[in-house]
Parts: sequence; C-alpha cells; structure tokens
Amino acid sequence: MLVTEEFRSGFVTLVGRPNAGKSTLINAIMGKKIAITSSTVQTTRHRFRAVLNRPDFQMIMVDTPGLHKPKDALGEELNTSALKALEDVDVAAFLVDASKPIGKGDRWIAEQLQRSCAKKICVLSKIDLADDRQISAQREAAEQLGQWDAMVALSAVTGYNVEAFVEEAEQLLPPGPAWFPRDMETDQPLEVMIAEFIREKILRSFNDEIPHAIGVAVDEFEYDRRKDLYRIFAIIYVERDSQKGIIIGKKGQAIKAIGIEAREDLEHLLGCRVFLDLSVKVRKNWRRDANQIRRFGYGDGVA
Repeated sequence: MLVTEEFRSGFVTLVGRPNAGKSTLINAIMGKKIAITSSTVQTTRHRFRAVLNRPDFQMIMVDTPGLHKPKDALGEELNTSALKALEDVDVAAFLVDASKPIGKGDRWIAEQLQRSCAKKICVLSKIDLADDRQISAQREAAEQLGQWDAMVALSAVTGYNVEAFVEEAEQLLPPGPAWFPRDMETDQPLEVMIAEFIREKILRSFNDEIPHAIGVAVDEFEYDRRKDLYRIFAIIYVERDSQKGIIIGKKGQAIKAIGIEAREDLEHLLGCRVFLDLSVKVRKNWRRDANQIRRFGYGDGVA
C-alpha cells in the first residue's frame, strides 16, 4: 500500500494499574471480544495487539498486563512486559479509573510514561461508576501527573466517548502504511485466544488464590471439516493438589460448568460447534519459575 499524507498508522499502547479497564476498552473499540476481562488482578497476562482498520488509518492497539507491585516471578514478568510495550510506540494511553482515588501506583506509572517519547493520552475510564464531582476531581488530579497531548473521559461499558478516544489517538498517529493486513484483527495465535477464553471463565468462577495459581494451555485442537466442528483438548494447570480438587468440584460439577461457559464463547469466536475437553494437572509453584512462566507464554515471552 502506498503511503499518503492522508493515511495514518501506528501503535497505541494502553497502560495502567490492574483493572483500569484496558481490555474492556479494546473490546469496545473493536466491537467484539478479543481480550478477556474480569475483576481479578493479572487477568491480562499476554501482551498482544488488536488492529483497528478504518479507510484513512490503521491503529494497532497494544494491550498490556496491569502494572502492580509484584509478589512473584510471574508478577515481575508481567511488569516487564507492560513496560517494554512503551518502547518504540507512537501513542501511550494511560488509563486511570475515574471511580477510585489516584494513588502511588498511578503516579509511578505516570513517571515511567514521561520518559517515553510517545504522544500521551490520559484516559479517565469507568466514568459510569463515578459522579460528576468525582470525575472533575479526578481530571484535576490527572492533569498534575504529567504533560498530556489529550485527555478523554469515557466508559467502555456504555460506549460513551469511546469513539472520541479513537479520534484523539488517530490524530496523534504519524502518516504511514498499513502495517498489518486489512482483514487482520489481532496478532494473538488462535491457541492463545482459546486458552485465555477458558482461563477467563475460571477467573470469574473462583475467588481468593485459585485464579492466580492457574495457567491454561491448549494441548491439541483440530477442525473437522465434514462436521464443521472444532475438537479442543486443554489442560488447566494449578500449583497444589487442593486447588485441583476445587477446580474439578464435587462430582466434576465445577469443571463441567467452566467447560459449558467457555464453549459458548469459543463457538462464537470460531463460528462453528466446539467439542471441549478440559483436564487439570498440578505443576507446583510454577509462578515462581521464570522458565515455567515462559513455557505458558505469559509476560514478555509472547511479544
């Protein structure tokens, strides 16, 4: 494709604390589910790209793990991945939850951002959860965090001002070619998306330590053209035998429920029927082992 002054393209990295709404915003912009979401810290473990194609621009959005104080090797790897996503990008969008006071974590992220040469947008997210007074106070506080090329208050859940964010980001992109095929929506491998959709259902079904202790890997998947059916075999890894029992549940009811919910999402993703087989295995203390983490493809190992 020829480069013209009218066509813009570039990379927009979304950063912020855990649960700031980065993945939800990407899904809202794309108009479909690409990234998994939940209220659990470390929901996003992969740094991946979502590609928004419009007639006059291509915006490649980079979703990142939430920046946080790490408690293990996995947390350190996810922080490294998020910070690396700020290198050589055109625009950095810093999401700040409008419904919660700005804290030390927000200020630390803002400091990292100011070292970047990228254009910068401050995004006040989740304004559907805040009143006018909170939003006004948050805007004032956010303005003090650094120098911003634009500021947008939005709700990815309701869709309010999502398009305004796209327009602001597009104006900050440089002229350039389409870096990805026009029909491409994400660079996530299909196996990774399948594993993540399964992990999302576990995150939403269990509390406390279980969500952080799980990793999901697709062991095998194949498409049966005659039956228009995907057969998927996936393994849920936990760190302790007791966690394995919880995931499976009494008479297998818990893992059955996970499979039913995941299969619905996967059928929508793949556009055909899905046979999903889930098993659970123990891999002790995998979150403390950098080699194990990279085998799962979490953190910087996938980008």
